[in-house]
Amino acid sequence: MNLTPCVFLVDDQPAVLKALSRLLISAGINVAAFASAQDFLDSDSDNALGCLVLDLAMPGMNGMALQQALAARKSVLPVIFLTGHGDIDTGVQAMKLGAADFLTKPVDGDKLLRAVRVAIDSNRQTRLDRAELDDIVKRLASLTPREREVLALVVQGKLNKQAAAELGTVEKTIKVHRARVMTKMQVRSLAELVRLVDRVGIRGAGQDR
Repeated sequence: MNLTPCVFLVDDQPAVLKALSRLLISAGINVAAFASAQDFLDSDSDNALGCLVLDLAMPGMNGMALQQALAARKSVLPVIFLTGHGDIDTGVQAMKLGAADFLTKPVDGDKLLRAVRVAIDSNRQTRLDRAELDDIVKRLASLTPREREVLALVVQGKLNKQAAAELGTVEKTIKVHRARVMTKMQVRSLAELVRLVDRVGIRGAGQDR
């Protein structure tokens, strides 16, 4: 996996692509330029580290349609919209759909660079959060059904004796299951276990995400 951030430029105007590429490259930022939204989609770059600087008004698939297509793919790539025809309503709509920023052409270079850096930092954190969640889900998947039941009761604050009574077993068995849960979840304390469970939103015995 390439962990070097890249700014993906999408604009149907060659002059704009050239100017923006020069600006970003001069700031030490990697750039990949595309003349259409479809070209970008075909590149399969929607889960790369970086951000997307996207023209709103383009022939064929416009910027808003591309943003929606990326959402359907569950992409977390931040979108910075550029437009020469922008208005407040369009900007509000773009932000509601998850745009990181909305700038008008001709764009101020310093403002664009600031927006790009913020978007890349946000993308990096989002990817880290997603990786952490995926790892927690994998740990949960390694638990047996009974271990999941014990986990749910433990994080509710149930004592081993209480959990045993609720599950119709003995305290010694609960202790064994609890130890296995701690090992499989890779935690050393109840506080750590609760934090992991809270990250995936488990509530109650046997409930999933």
